[in-house]
Amino acid sequence: MPQKIERCAWVGSDPLMVEYHDKEWGVPIHDDNELYEFLILEGAQAGLTWSTILTRREGYRKAFANFDIQKVALFSEEDFERLVQNPDIIRNRLKVKSAINNAQQAIIIQKEFGSFDQYIWQFVNYQPIDNQFKQLADIPASTELSTIMSKDLKKRGFNFVGPTICYAYMQTIGMVNDHLIDCFRYSEIVHLSTR
Repeated sequence: MPQKIERCAWVGSDPLMVEYHDKEWGVPIHDDNELYEFLILEGAQAGLTWSTILTRREGYRKAFANFDIQKVALFSEEDFERLVQNPDIIRNRLKVKSAINNAQQAIIIQKEFGSFDQYIWQFVNYQPIDNQFKQLADIPASTELSTIMSKDLKKRGFNFVGPTICYAYMQTIGMVNDHLIDCFRYSEIVHLSTR
């Protein structure tokens, strides 16, 4: 009988969620366009489930030029109106507007810091935080660090970047390793994070 793989309790049985958990969640990301992608997807998730976003991910990639920051920053009013009619994404006008706005703000950061990666990873001193949580209840919705990041992003003109969204973002892009210690991915992520 095959051995049961231990995963974080939140994953469930949805194949998209399983694949996302097993291959992406918590892996340190340093590519600016990927960092932008997850910032937009985390913002889009506000009030919804992550599986809702994952089912629309391909739609988002097509709608937002593969999350190319330079291209999205140049989206016009016509592009915006087209996006809010697009059934393949979350058609919330504020969320769509924030995706375009956040690309524009990301470009300003790239000019100041050299890359969005340099800017965002400074909040953890360029080294992932290994939390070693034992159970789901131990994982916070937000932290002091995600609040600091949120305030700085808001000050720089970003939207949909509250402390809870920022913490989910930190988990996604590998700034924190919040895989539970009995999850098979926990030690793999620890290994990936020592760079």
